[in-house]
Amino acid sequence: MPARRPSLRPTHLATAILLGLAVPGVVFAQDEASTSSAARTLDTVNVTGSRIKRTDVEAALPITIIQRAEIEAQGISSAEQLLQQLNIATSGSDSLAANNSISPPGQADGRGNNGLSGANLRGQGADATLVLLNGRRVAAHGLGGQVVDLNSIPFQAIDRVEVLRDGASAMYGTDAIGGVINFITRSDYQGLSATLGADVTDEGGGNIYRAGLLGGVGDLDSDRWNVWLAWNHKKNEILTGKDRDFTNSFRPDRGLSPDSRGGPFATIGSGAGTLINGNLTDPLGGGPQNWVNIADLPGGIGCENAGDLMGPYANEIWDYPTFRYACAWDYGRARTLQQASETNQLIGRFTFNISDRHQFYIEAMGSEVESKRRFEALQFTTAIPSTTNPATAAGTLDPYPLNDLTRATYDMVYGALLGHFGPQANLIYGNPIAYRWRCYECGPRQYTTTTKAMRLMLGLDGSIGNWNYTTGLSRSSSKAESVLTNGFVFTAPLKEMLRTGLINPFLLPGQSQTPEALAALESISADGTQLYSGETTTTTFDATFTGSLGFGLWAKDDVQAAFGAEWRREEYEFTGPALWDSTTYPTTGGSAWIYQAAGDANNYMTGKARNVKAVYAEFLVPVLDSLNATISGRYDDYDGFGGTFNPKYSFKWQPVDWLAFRGSYSTGFKVPDFAKLFRGTTESPSIGAGVDIADPATCPGGDPDASEAGCENIYPTILTGGNPNLKPEESEQRSIGVVFAPTSNFNVSVDWWEIERLATVRSTTLRELKDNYDIFRENWIRDASGNVVQIDQRYVNTGGTLTRGIEVDANLRGELAGGNWNIHFNGNYLDQYKTKTLETSPWSADQVGSYTQWGILPIEWKHTLSFGWAKGDWAHTLTQVYRDGYKDWVPRAISRGALDPADLPNYDPDVDEYITYNYSVSWTGMEGLKATFGIRNLLNTDPPFTVAYLDYGGGSGWEPRVADPRGRAFNLVLEYKFF
Repeated sequence: MPARRPSLRPTHLATAILLGLAVPGVVFAQDEASTSSAARTLDTVNVTGSRIKRTDVEAALPITIIQRAEIEAQGISSAEQLLQQLNIATSGSDSLAANNSISPPGQADGRGNNGLSGANLRGQGADATLVLLNGRRVAAHGLGGQVVDLNSIPFQAIDRVEVLRDGASAMYGTDAIGGVINFITRSDYQGLSATLGADVTDEGGGNIYRAGLLGGVGDLDSDRWNVWLAWNHKKNEILTGKDRDFTNSFRPDRGLSPDSRGGPFATIGSGAGTLINGNLTDPLGGGPQNWVNIADLPGGIGCENAGDLMGPYANEIWDYPTFRYACAWDYGRARTLQQASETNQLIGRFTFNISDRHQFYIEAMGSEVESKRRFEALQFTTAIPSTTNPATAAGTLDPYPLNDLTRATYDMVYGALLGHFGPQANLIYGNPIAYRWRCYECGPRQYTTTTKAMRLMLGLDGSIGNWNYTTGLSRSSSKAESVLTNGFVFTAPLKEMLRTGLINPFLLPGQSQTPEALAALESISADGTQLYSGETTTTTFDATFTGSLGFGLWAKDDVQAAFGAEWRREEYEFTGPALWDSTTYPTTGGSAWIYQAAGDANNYMTGKARNVKAVYAEFLVPVLDSLNATISGRYDDYDGFGGTFNPKYSFKWQPVDWLAFRGSYSTGFKVPDFAKLFRGTTESPSIGAGVDIADPATCPGGDPDASEAGCENIYPTILTGGNPNLKPEESEQRSIGVVFAPTSNFNVSVDWWEIERLATVRSTTLRELKDNYDIFRENWIRDASGNVVQIDQRYVNTGGTLTRGIEVDANLRGELAGGNWNIHFNGNYLDQYKTKTLETSPWSADQVGSYTQWGILPIEWKHTLSFGWAKGDWAHTLTQVYRDGYKDWVPRAISRGALDPADLPNYDPDVDEYITYNYSVSWTGMEGLKATFGIRNLLNTDPPFTVAYLDYGGGSGWEPRVADPRGRAFNLVLEYKFF
């Protein structure tokens, strides 16, 4: 096992800064401008995070400004790719790679994230990061209704991106807790240019192609008007787990093996009334057995020869001794690493100078994104239908019967079991065979989601006397629809097919289903069936006035002020086919109508709407010539929640030109979104032993163990959905920093920040409910006999998060060999990430640097280090991207003390750091042409190995929240300006 490289830890921040100044490499785009007045002269401008125009943006606010040229130098073609490179962006399940799995039970947010890419700053969640386009809101994604979809941002027209690394509730609205990302387009353009780009992987699969046009006419100075239009097309090709070797999860020597028994050659289960009418006694002393694959029996062909992606089930790792002869299937390797998607975007702007002091503009944007969320083929789990629970019985698939059609296969299975376990085994010839099987013939499951977004904006800017004003009226919407386009079948005819034995789950490689069986499967395909659809709409009117109050305090400058008001109407609806209704079809999750499709009829919402009215004010007070204080506040009134006032206090002290200190304190107040409030309650049956639920009242920890009395598997109904009694979340944000810029060629900034959120709205996980049974006792709903019949996982206000960290940014410039060079270093250190399950509970142990199952993976240290050199027509950039390692997930048997890690020869409890290098070169030697060639992941570094392999995760021996699965990729971008 190779030695681990030392991680860059917080105690080494000084070393990190020195590295940023001395080692070749730079953050590709996070260039915080120098604070020295000698570096450049700034006009007064509006910058994200303040309504007051100012020239001291570098020292006053912790803001990252990413210019278009820097984005192009890296071959970045979408807002999602840009966010993946930002160190302040959290390693979370917000990209199309990280959310490409089945939505986990109790994690209802995942039900509506098909085709969605979100922005998540400082670990606060994508719903607490405000995304703006030209300083104003856009509608959230139509399905979930919670998060702005980055795929709808018109990237071809982007001039720069401003990332405010601070809370901004007092300026933009109460939900700007984690920070603000403002995508700013060109204000005017003349000429015509075309862009072509290709991003092709070295190992195949996952290629990205794009094309764009930008054209504009009219000179604002001479003609008083300008109009421009930009179009962009992008296509992402699919990348599957089979395309990359690192996704192999059959690594029991390292503690990794799939927890699955449903492969293309079925594993047989036990159950009353089935062939295995009780546990089998292993004659080799392995104890009772209740899941057996005949390929794995002594003398059998072996699991790895029984079917594609199959291998032995590592019962020692999962601590399931009754699965000794089961076969596993690598469903993570069967999943998609990069979703196939196609994007078309169009944006245009007309600007007219009414006079020298007044300007009117119209901005229109539209986009259409089609994404294909593909994952493993259907798994069929059969059992004897319940005679007491009609809801469960409706979704239960019948075992393999004995009849003239099935006799040869049935006798083969019976003979293999009898040959090993002997005549004393609990085998009853003639009883049907219960099994778990993967339907390869059905094909991989796929949701195709089409999202259409638009925004129309009317604006009027200008000045009256010594005061500036800006007003705007906008309407934006996002309408999305998910359709089943592969791999799903209707349940009722499927049940009949399996009941008759037409489908044979015991076929080896080289064998195939009968033509009649294949035709029957084709006839029950659910392709083309709508899963659900939704639409969000946001209408906003705002007006802001800024200027001098005409007086000062002790400083020579006057107090500057901004006053504004905003009215906003938010609308959301979520709907779909009536046939998903569980009243008509008495099981949910699609199992009664379409097998295992995540239909959400109980979550359908007729149109909901609320009005938000706000007024805000901001004062920039020069207390001394070297000390400015900014006081701002915003009062929001939400329909249904009432009013809330949120202040922000900040300062900048600059005792000398080359040194500045800054700090801020603010509060936030985030109301629940419509989905969490008003979606109905879904009752989903837990199907299969893989759910792993035992009654925590009789089995501490709630993990099943067949050898322990009271720890039997139970299959209660899971309740998920909205809660109209939710209350708003509250937050406090603090930060303090220093900017040091002794020369025009060097600057460094260090900022400490902390965010505390309470009454957070979330759905509880089964793990939390099991581990905290005493707290959540009422969530385990029992019948009159005391049996658990339901588990309540609906949204609640519970607990909170406490997050703090340090951000470092440094720049160094100079001349070398007749050209200009620059070194840039940007790092983000996460000092603390704590949670609590209840507001009255103590904070948990610090989770930084430790694996988390869902959502945010709190990596301790992230940095990007770049070296750039430009001379004449050539510009080169070499970039190092670093993601720290962390404590890995602990395999089940090790965590329970049933397995000694020393018994695994290559087990390592730590995940290695992930370090990649990117190189790009740009050439402008031909008039009108700019060519950029780059290599991403120059050394073709694989994602670090992890043992985390869970039913609803997206990885198979790797972590999609950290790593890029594409490997080395070559990108070429050509931009030609015709005139």
